[in-house]
Amino acid sequence: MDATTIIRKFQEFLEKNYYATLAEKIRKGQQFIILSFTELSKFDPVLADELLENPEEVIKAGELAIEQFEFDKDVKNFKLRFSNLPLSQSILIRDIRSEHLNKYLSMKGIVRQKSDVRPQVTSARFECPSCGNIITVLQIDSKFKEPSRCGCGRKGKFRLVSKELVDAQKIVLEETPEDLDGGEQPKRLNIFLKSDLVSPITEKRTNPGSKILVNGILKEVPIPAKEGGKLTRFDLMVEANYVEPIEEDFIEIQISEEEKTKIKEIAANPQIYKMLVNSIAPNIFGHEKIKEALILQAMGGVRKVKKTGSITRGDIHILLIGDPGAGKSQLLKRISITVPKARYVSGKGASAAGLTATVVKDDFIRGYALEAGALVLTNRGLCCIDELDKMTREDRSAMHEALEQQTVTISKANIQATLRAETTVLAAANPKFGRFDPYEIIAKQIDLPPTLINRFDLIFPIKDLPDKIQDEKMANFILMLHQNPDTEETDIDTNTLKKYFAYARQNVFPRLSDNAFEEIKNYYVKMRSLGSTEEGGVRTIPISARQLEALVRLAEASARIRLSDKVTKKDAKHAIDLVHFCLSQVGVDPETGKIDIDRISTGISASERSHISIIREILLSIESKTGNNIIPIEDIIIEASSKDINENKVIEAIEKLKRHGDIFEPKRGFIQRI
Repeated sequence: MDATTIIRKFQEFLEKNYYATLAEKIRKGQQFIILSFTELSKFDPVLADELLENPEEVIKAGELAIEQFEFDKDVKNFKLRFSNLPLSQSILIRDIRSEHLNKYLSMKGIVRQKSDVRPQVTSARFECPSCGNIITVLQIDSKFKEPSRCGCGRKGKFRLVSKELVDAQKIVLEETPEDLDGGEQPKRLNIFLKSDLVSPITEKRTNPGSKILVNGILKEVPIPAKEGGKLTRFDLMVEANYVEPIEEDFIEIQISEEEKTKIKEIAANPQIYKMLVNSIAPNIFGHEKIKEALILQAMGGVRKVKKTGSITRGDIHILLIGDPGAGKSQLLKRISITVPKARYVSGKGASAAGLTATVVKDDFIRGYALEAGALVLTNRGLCCIDELDKMTREDRSAMHEALEQQTVTISKANIQATLRAETTVLAAANPKFGRFDPYEIIAKQIDLPPTLINRFDLIFPIKDLPDKIQDEKMANFILMLHQNPDTEETDIDTNTLKKYFAYARQNVFPRLSDNAFEEIKNYYVKMRSLGSTEEGGVRTIPISARQLEALVRLAEASARIRLSDKVTKKDAKHAIDLVHFCLSQVGVDPETGKIDIDRISTGISASERSHISIIREILLSIESKTGNNIIPIEDIIIEASSKDINENKVIEAIEKLKRHGDIFEPKRGFIQRI
């Protein structure tokens, strides 16, 4: 097909289908229009085939066709973008071969790296000093090209009159995990974006971590040899023509009117909580309370930005600690499918750099670039971290900032950056010795630093204890699943569930009502007063301000489930039930039988703290009586027994003081204060 025919056909096609849109775009000053490939193939199948085979010429002809229309403004550098390509053009990055060069292809992937936007020369005009002739040179290669000679015979030394610049950016696209077989490493491909594809609005869609679909022309790039010249091997690159986001966060998910109606119908159902609990993880038996908490986590509380600039997070972090085989990983895997923009990482396979961000060398900008890790990639999404206890201490400490401040700060290789990590974290871990000891306090068996544990709003211990009735039910449930794998019926299907979460987070921002305010306040004050009425100087702290914030977040999430703008007393009670359930399982001090938040947050209970202070007082009193600063442990044990503290507790307290560097043992059986 020759160029004039293509131009004529494009004019007919645009006049018939897109004239109004085109006029509107030009009036607004936008320099691009998105055409549907399906409509083009309906209009002229031959032209559509020609586009797939010789995309560069056909798109150029289409752009020339637009320039020939008579509009009020002059149309220059107008771009055609084609969407809805046929499945035959869809290709995996690993399957690209030399036969695909210069063809119009479509590929999916996750953005891994992204360079800065830089201007690039598309064409340059030179003037010949001898005859004044103007020569235009198109800049197609990566090197700047000057004219070799002029018509008057002059060679070299031409004057550059003007050059046309266009914004350009390089992104690295990586295959999605679901497209991979066995032990393959995901392949990467460089994508080149130009002009409107790098405008601030579309640039947000190509942020690292986004899943996108790219339609573009595959080109080869020469690799320069070290000793000059080019190698026989070439690199591949795609010049993007159209970019479309596939998996966005809550904010960007498009919800149609039909879906909105369906969502509102579900929300109006009085059994909504039950429906959601049944749908969230239908293949896992029991764990109703945990499933309820996971739904509230997917909904999230409301993020509040104060005028002073301080931010209160809305994300609810949950930690599951349980015996092996209790279905923790299954829950995590299921949630990572149900919630928009979720990622699953596992302990030993995750490092601090892989969770936060790492600095890599970038050839495009000739320097260093940041490559985001899991917590940054799931900004406004959910990050499931399995086997948290198997991670090294250094790697775990990288999560502290991301969990509370919701940012990741990097200071490496001359890069000082703060990345957003508004991520909800769902973590799973095993107890200290692999399985819970039924006779030991749960808090002592959690082998995680108190500073990290304190950042989780809810902590669920999952115990696997033999129970005839429960075991029978579970065996029936699991065996039924194996016998009939397709019988899994849920009240709400996964896609609707995803849209439901997204709709609630986009449109519903509940506020505390007076009743809910009073309910939460009364619970908090009541719990605090339980600790202060203790006799004998031991003051347990049953609940701290962090739990108060967790209550507010959970109550807001509960209101979001009903798509309500008001947090009612019922929502507050719902939140209180969950927090109390967790505290009563994890935070009970066995000596006093009361809830003590220090059990979890500092690892030392109030009664232990009181023993330590009593031992300190005994030390001081013996020292002042005898005038000797080296004190036998025997004397301390005798003195402590008069205050109802047994020998084991005394030894334990002395060991703790030794570990903290308050006392030392100058000789066996004696201690001295430092």
